Amino acid sequence: MRFHKLVGSTLAATLLLAGCGSGDAAGDGTGENALPGAAEFLSSPCPEPAAKPAGGGQLVYWSMWTADEPQGKVLQKALKCFQDKTGVKVDVQWLGRKAYTQNLVPALNTGTVPDLFDQDVSKVGAAIMTPGGTQSLDDVYGMKIGEGDKTVKDVLSLTSYDFPQNKDHEGHSFLVPYEIQSSAWWYDKATAGGALGQPKTVDELIGLFDKAKADGKAAVSQDGDIPFYNMYYFTQLAERYVGAGGLAKAAQDPTGRAWTDVPGFREAAAQTARISKYFIDGWDAAKFPQIQQRWADGDARFLYVGTWAPSETREYLDKQGAGTKIDYGSFQFPMPPGATHDTVEQMSIGFAVPKKAKNADAAKAFIAYFLNKGNLAGIPAVADNLVPRPDLAVPDDLKPVKTVMDDQKKEHVLQYDGIDAIAGGKWQTDVFDPADTALLKGQLTPEAFVAQLAQKSAAFWKNQH
Repeated sequence: MRFHKLVGSTLAATLLLAGCGSGDAAGDGTGENALPGAAEFLSSPCPEPAAKPAGGGQLVYWSMWTADEPQGKVLQKALKCFQDKTGVKVDVQWLGRKAYTQNLVPALNTGTVPDLFDQDVSKVGAAIMTPGGTQSLDDVYGMKIGEGDKTVKDVLSLTSYDFPQNKDHEGHSFLVPYEIQSSAWWYDKATAGGALGQPKTVDELIGLFDKAKADGKAAVSQDGDIPFYNMYYFTQLAERYVGAGGLAKAAQDPTGRAWTDVPGFREAAAQTARISKYFIDGWDAAKFPQIQQRWADGDARFLYVGTWAPSETREYLDKQGAGTKIDYGSFQFPMPPGATHDTVEQMSIGFAVPKKAKNADAAKAFIAYFLNKGNLAGIPAVADNLVPRPDLAVPDDLKPVKTVMDDQKKEHVLQYDGIDAIAGGKWQTDVFDPADTALLKGQLTPEAFVAQLAQKSAAFWKNQH
C-alpha cells in the first residue's frame, strides 16, 4: 500500500454484493508474508452501527484504493457490513490514486459526483477543497461510532485532524482521517548486521552509505520518476532548519527572496546533494516500483519512503513467491549541521464528502462506522499501517516510527510542510520539482538551486495575479 502510489486504475464500478464479503476476502492475498491476524480480521463479525440512515438509500464511493490492495480488502469488508447492517445500497469504484484528479476534479462541475471519496489531506485540500468542492464534516466528529457513547472525536488523536491544513475557507474540517503516515529510512536488519540505531548527524548517515558500498551494495534506492519521492530529502532537511510552516511560508513569498535570504535552505540543499550521490544506478531512468523492488530484492541497503514501505514490499515479495522475507529496521533523518528544529512529519489520509453529494447522510454514517475499532483494526492487521486511534494496535515494523510520532518533544510538521498543496499543487509542479530534480541529478549546485527557486517562485506568483 502506498497512498500516493501512481498505479493503473480499476475503473469499472463494482456493486458490493454478497460475494464481496469477508469470507471471500479472507482467502485472498494471505500469502507467506501475510501478517498474523489478517485472515482472522477479514473473517470477523461485523460491528453494529450506531446510526442507520433513514430509509436505507444509496452510497456511491470512489476509492483511492484498488480492490486487491490490503486497504481495499479492509474497506470491502466494512462496506459489505455497512450494507448488510443498514440496508444502504453501496456502489464503489476502485479507482486508484489518481481518482481525485482524473475522475473527481472533472466531475465537480457536473451533477455526477460520488457521495464519498478518500485521499491524503493535502491533495484533497489542493484539488477539491480549494475550488469549493467539499462540505464541512464538523458534524461527523460528534457522531457515535457504535462503541457506547464514544464519538469520532473521542477516539481520534488530536494531531490527526486538528491542524490548519484540514480547514476549509470557513474554518470547518473537510476530512476525517482513518490512516496516518510518516516516513523513515528503511533497511533489512538481517543483511545490515542487525539494528543500526539512529544516526545523530548527516556525516554518520553518509558513513552508513559508505559501509553499504564497502559491502558491495548500492546505498540508496530511489524511484526518481515519483516527484514527491524526490521531495523527501530537501524538505526533511529544510524543515529542521526552519520548523513547521517555514517551507510553506517561503513557497508563498511573492518576492521569492526567502529562498536565498534564509541560510538554512542553502545548507539543506548542500546536505541533499551529498545524499543523492549515493542513489542506486538507474534511479532516474526506471519506472516505479522497479527501484523499490530492487531494494526489496537486496540490491540496495536503504530506502527512504513512507510507513507503507513494509506493507508494499511485503506484498511484492509475496507475489514473487520465493520465500524471501525482510526484517524491517528504520530510523529517522538525522539533524543537519546547525539545525535547531527536531521535527517529525505526519500525513493524514481520510474521507471527504463532495459539496454536491446526493447522499451525504449515508456517507457520514459510513465514516463514523468505519472508525469503529471492529472495522479500523483492519488497517494495522491487514494493511500493516498506522491509524489515528491511539487505542489500536501498532504493527511491529512501524513501532519505531510511531514512537517518534508520539514524542511530545518533537515538532510535528505536515508532510512536506504542505507545499504540495499550495496553489492547487501548481507551485510544486511548476517551481519546486524542476529545481529539485536538477539538484538530485547534480545539474544544479545548492547555490543555483535556491537561486532558481527564488527566481521561478517570484515569476510564478506574479503570473497568479
